[in-house]
Amino acid sequence: MIDSGSEKHLAGHPFDRRDFLKVLGWSGTAVALSGCGNTSIEDGKETVVSYVEAKDYVIPGVAVYFNSTCAQCDAGCSISGKVREGRVLKLEGNPDSAINKGKMCGVGQAGVQHHYNPDRVREPLLRNGDKGETITWEKAYALIAEKLAAVKGEEIAFLTGGVSGHQKVLLGNYLDSLGTKNHFVYEAVSPGVVRAANLKAYGVEMPRYRIDKAKVVLSFGADFLGAWVSPVHFSQQYAQFRRGVDGQRGVLIQAESKMTLTGANADRWLAVRPGTEGILALGIINALGTATGDVAELVKGYDKARVSRDTGVEPSNIDKIAALLKLRSPSLVLAGSAAEGYAHGSQNAAAINLLNQVLGNVGKTIEAPVSVPFPQMSPAKGNTAALKTLNDDLAAGKYKVLFNVATNPVFTAPASYKFRDNMARAGFKVAFAHYLDETALQADLVLPLDSAMEDWGTSVPEYLTEGAQINIQQPLMERLHPNTRGLGDIVLALIKQRRADEYKGFDDYYGYLRGAMLQNKGALGGGGSDDDNFWNDTLSRGIVKLAGPSASLNASMATAGLKLPAPVEIDEHYPFQLIPSVTSSLRDGRHTNQPWLQESPDPLTTIVWDSWVEMHPKKATEMGIVEGDIVEVTSKTGSVKAQVYLFPGIYPDAVSIPIGRGHDAMGRYAKGYGVNPFQIMDSVFESATGELAMHETRVNITKTGQRVIVVKDEGPAGGMQMGRKIAARVSTDQVDLSKEV
Repeated sequence: MIDSGSEKHLAGHPFDRRDFLKVLGWSGTAVALSGCGNTSIEDGKETVVSYVEAKDYVIPGVAVYFNSTCAQCDAGCSISGKVREGRVLKLEGNPDSAINKGKMCGVGQAGVQHHYNPDRVREPLLRNGDKGETITWEKAYALIAEKLAAVKGEEIAFLTGGVSGHQKVLLGNYLDSLGTKNHFVYEAVSPGVVRAANLKAYGVEMPRYRIDKAKVVLSFGADFLGAWVSPVHFSQQYAQFRRGVDGQRGVLIQAESKMTLTGANADRWLAVRPGTEGILALGIINALGTATGDVAELVKGYDKARVSRDTGVEPSNIDKIAALLKLRSPSLVLAGSAAEGYAHGSQNAAAINLLNQVLGNVGKTIEAPVSVPFPQMSPAKGNTAALKTLNDDLAAGKYKVLFNVATNPVFTAPASYKFRDNMARAGFKVAFAHYLDETALQADLVLPLDSAMEDWGTSVPEYLTEGAQINIQQPLMERLHPNTRGLGDIVLALIKQRRADEYKGFDDYYGYLRGAMLQNKGALGGGGSDDDNFWNDTLSRGIVKLAGPSASLNASMATAGLKLPAPVEIDEHYPFQLIPSVTSSLRDGRHTNQPWLQESPDPLTTIVWDSWVEMHPKKATEMGIVEGDIVEVTSKTGSVKAQVYLFPGIYPDAVSIPIGRGHDAMGRYAKGYGVNPFQIMDSVFESATGELAMHETRVNITKTGQRVIVVKDEGPAGGMQMGRKIAARVSTDQVDLSKEV
């Protein structure tokens, strides 16, 4: 328990109240929200007691539920864990969450398999030649202290994924103690270009998209039902959209080069030449005929004939889209990975956002976001440009100590980066890891992490829906492996090496977290309540809802600098555009060692446990390729070999390979399955943001002479299962996916 006290206890002490608030994550104007009555800690007097052991809750044969937060992606869904005899059995959504409202996706359900995975790292490992030697935590911490004592702050770098909440606070305080600002936040699949374009168009990086309020949604490759931003939340909005607004059932149009799960659910699907999404958006503005001023001047050259020639979209379809958007208002236009993955991705996204502004959607289906009123806890958003900067610095020998927290850039960086070699230039490398993945294997010291079912924490999602909230993560059971540790506990132990006096009141991260929440409970809705009651109620809910401030939207239709390049001519040596697709199950490959997800059929191909090269049937026929042929896909950077799957939902001059598979480490369910398209991506970057242009790689396709039977969940050719036809089929030459279905 934390005893009450007054601020005068800290007066005159070099570690004053302001410093203490920073330690706990409360800083800036938000602190004023808490008013009087906050508890404080007299340095060295109070001790925070750890949580009650899970065995005290065990009732034989009776399940108990604990609310927590899903950590399988960054959407921030809240969960309820079913626990019996002290073991977590099943996860469901927490209905009190505004983000997922009791629902949950398959990736979240697989978090239980991540927790029980037999390949998790179980104890600290120190490199000894080519092998890992088991050591104690005491030795690991001592070794880190020894290595840090020999370097300057600017010679230390941290690489993490997106991080928020009190883990971000504590990590930031540790970086301050080291005297370094070298924190690189990396996400291999990131809407970094869209964020930048939104900031210019709307004044915010991620506005609230109200699919449920729209009568028409025009999506340029935003797979909001699959793997884009917050798919569980958007799926529920989509259900409302389909029920209709003002008696009108919503109409979905999807324009993209490769069909996504969202595209498969669309009323009209348009195959767009890769990279021309912005041209199509400007062509639709032209066809609307409502633009004035600078916008009218900008789009006057984008007539239907030119736009159709550039994009491959029939003029009649452009007319139909424009007529539908004029007839049904409000609408919503979305820019996704299909638009942003090019060197001119910002221009594509700017043109798409301009279409929203011309249609008057800003303030109707595009709303101002809310934010959590505690700046230190707001999410640090990952992107691919961060890894490029880190990689260049490593190549230049800038860092002598590198910490990597649960990211795998050796797997996700293009081969042209030579990240594995550049990482070796850092003299001492520490990996915080769940598995011995490709990056952890290059580390000198591996620190094993708790799973999300065992760990404490708070988080703040980037995409907040109905209001601001802080998500609570708590253990659903005791540790499976006694020598794993939570990220918060590791960082707390490390920061105590440097600032022991400031953190000596906290025996563990649980104590730190509890103390932080109680310190500002007035601002968290617990003013006047007993500390124990407030804390227990917070854990019971799993969410702290706040009245966060809303940003203001900027709806100015600026056209300065908006210029789209003409479509590139086909390179006879590399005639196909490579589209690395993001699947709803495997994402960037961090979940590949979870067999539920390997076994989950791809929604469009039903392929399991392998990679494939998606080709248009007509193009494959021209090349004499049939389904199951093993082909070699070659770029200027490298090549991979995989089986062919014929699919009419792709632009004829493009091929697609899903990312996530192709590991040569990470565990028995990941290693050796499929191929890794990251390894053949060319190093082309988006001109405005420096993001990796993931769709800019050109490839050649050659037959190897080998053929396999494609393993699909739908059964053998013809859609037969157990001798029964389960799905009607038509020949691909009879399919026109641009027509309504």
